[in-house]
Amino acid sequence: MFANFFIDRPIFAWVIAILITFAGVLALRALPVSQYPSVAPPTLNISVTYPGASAQVVEQSAVQLIEQEMNGIENLLYMESSSQVSSGQVSLTFRPGTDIQFASVEAQNRIKRVEARLPDDVRGLGVTVTRAGRNFIMVVALVSPDGRQNAVDLGSYASASVLEPLLRVPGVGEVLLFGTEYSMRIWLRPDRLEAYALSPADVGRAVRAQNALLPLGEVGQLPAAPGQEINAVIGSRGRLATPEEFGGIVVRANPDGSSVRLSDIARVELGAQDYSRSARLNGQPIAGMAIRITPGANALATAQGVRARMQELSRYFPQGVEWTVPYDTTRFIELSI
Repeated sequence: MFANFFIDRPIFAWVIAILITFAGVLALRALPVSQYPSVAPPTLNISVTYPGASAQVVEQSAVQLIEQEMNGIENLLYMESSSQVSSGQVSLTFRPGTDIQFASVEAQNRIKRVEARLPDDVRGLGVTVTRAGRNFIMVVALVSPDGRQNAVDLGSYASASVLEPLLRVPGVGEVLLFGTEYSMRIWLRPDRLEAYALSPADVGRAVRAQNALLPLGEVGQLPAAPGQEINAVIGSRGRLATPEEFGGIVVRANPDGSSVRLSDIARVELGAQDYSRSARLNGQPIAGMAIRITPGANALATAQGVRARMQELSRYFPQGVEWTVPYDTTRFIELSI
């Protein structure tokens, strides 16, 4: 009966078809577009960093405490965790339809409650909570075709000048750096430590105490003496920057006036912060940046925004540095549409 109604009124049928098509065009511009439909329950990822700790230490001192505190959070289905050397992750999966923003705030409040029981190094680096999707939509790479920049140079530049601008692109939830940046490496010599009766903890305390920014006050600050017209802020030397400066750190001062310096018991050099990961493209070292989008974001618009931002940033790249996109899932989406 309905078929005969539209067969007898072809103009009316055409008008409805045009309206449906027009509504579909509007929905295509407003609804999220991604490679696969978002059918998985919403998740939160909690990451902790504990430099130098083994996987077992990370699990027992940080990950387990966070898991215990997350028990009973509203609409939580299950949680899973993993621990590696120097880092750990806890993934929280919630019931479908849960407001992920509200869940993120609740998770952060619970982390604040357990923060006092976490190790000092973990608290210093912070515990991060992200609500990005599980899959990467694209990978942006910095490469040096002429070989002027090595992998650490590229990673340091990406960390300092590229990651934060990419995080500000609408739709970007998380950017993971596949590479490493420069860091001051202190290689302790066990024989020297034993000879001077020192421990690695003693070295760590000395480095933290002497590599710090200290407020020294102000000269001529009110209330000033009569006739005082000039005041000046006193500044400290600040953080150490070169291996020679770190080598001059006094680890122990002896009563006879002699001292044990860091260069006496360790080899200090400027090297990579992490030697456990590296990235290559066509055999060349690169700094890769894997991008995840926020839940419900438009993958096409996000990828276009990332490319536009990289095009802007490329004008300020050091000589011999270029950018490329070796992995991009939005190409499949464009072809499908």
